[in-house]
Amino acid sequence: MTNEVVDLLIALNEGTISIEEVAHRFKQRTWPRHRGSEPTTYTEMAAAQLEDPDTYIPGSFDDVTAAYHRGELSEQQYDVLANAMAESRRAEDAAADQ
Repeated sequence: MTNEVVDLLIALNEGTISIEEVAHRFKQRTWPRHRGSEPTTYTEMAAAQLEDPDTYIPGSFDDVTAAYHRGELSEQQYDVLANAMAESRRAEDAAADQ
């Protein structure tokens, strides 16, 4: 199974695609969202602290964060891609509100 986000990051690192093109593609795609409810009581908050962090979702922004932590993206590249992803989500949210 292919992962568009990973494929774009590989192409970026290989220099076959620009950061601007990756950002454009990030703005155009739909991003999976982490599921789960926020704890509302102290007991739920304490239990949440003992659980594993959010599960990795292939094809999500998790792939970008992982690449950044591996040193495959600069801070500037990460910021550009994070802003592109956020713009995509804002557009999704606005469309859902209509």
